[in-house]
Amino acid sequence: MIAIIDYEAGNLRSVINACSHLEKTVDIVSDPKKLENADKIILPGVGNFGDAMSQLGKLKKVILDRISDGAPFLGICLGIQLILEGSDEARGINGLSIIRGNCSRFPKTLKVPHMGWNDIRIIKKCPILKGVKSGTCMYFVHSYYPIPKDKEVIAATTEYGIEFSSVIYRDNLFATQFHPEKSGEAGLRILKNFLDL
Repeated sequence: MIAIIDYEAGNLRSVINACSHLEKTVDIVSDPKKLENADKIILPGVGNFGDAMSQLGKLKKVILDRISDGAPFLGICLGIQLILEGSDEARGINGLSIIRGNCSRFPKTLKVPHMGWNDIRIIKKCPILKGVKSGTCMYFVHSYYPIPKDKEVIAATTEYGIEFSSVIYRDNLFATQFHPEKSGEAGLRILKNFLDL
């Protein structure tokens, strides 16, 4: 069962449509009991870090347990930020803390949100990036960016005034700052790679 987590803050419809285009059946899940049966988990994200963590409350333990059990997990956009320990967007609110690190806002000298097409630079072999070339453009919409403490988890970076992590990968954990479901054929390739794991 492929579970897309519904925490009333995610961009569910575009992810569902992309999975449907790839001929994959998904379940929209907000019940911890149902999530326990998930073979793969997708955490889409749009909105505020603090609000999202508040909505995820009852699901947090199950998410962590399933990842610990080896279920492939994909965080999208805000989802890549939620896997870290916290964010300057909601100071004092703990993230899922799967990866050590924090999220910062882009410098005031840059236009935010960082919105539109930008390329990724692949720096580490990663299963969901199979068949995607370094320099491929993806679609971004975000004002904050992830800063993992362990640089070994960074699979790809992107430049927007500063260089930031745009793909994080460790074991069965994957996360993208961009929206693969809105990134054309290359984005669909990434989603397919994940769904085929």
